[in-house]
Amino acid sequence: MRFGIDTSVLVRLLVGEPADAFDDCVRKLSAMIEDDGAEIFASNQVIGEAYIAVQHHYGVARADVRDGLLNVLSSGLVAPLNGRTVFDALEAAGGAGLFDHLIADDYSRAGMEVLTLDRRMSALPGARRL
Repeated sequence: MRFGIDTSVLVRLLVGEPADAFDDCVRKLSAMIEDDGAEIFASNQVIGEAYIAVQHHYGVARADVRDGLLNVLSSGLVAPLNGRTVFDALEAAGGAGLFDHLIADDYSRAGMEVLTLDRRMSALPGARRL
């Protein structure tokens, strides 16, 4: 079975608070994977929402949220639905922001180019400045 998590699950895995709820979340996901052979995924939308939510509600710096997302998404509990391109977006420094990378990735998967007014985003592969 394959499952997609929502933002609340990814935020819990990122911040680890409250500790008992974090432990329960990890235990349940681990059991689904180990006992049932489940695969657990996070969509680009969920990753983007978690990125903003952790900054806004927990005061975590952007770079630290990116590092946390890299750790969680490579932990074996949850994988990015769109695979390697998400890791590339999280590891990208300078230029277009994380959301821009995730948006461009989604459109690219649908066979579309991105039209943007943003100079930095227009530098991404598959993006064009309008």
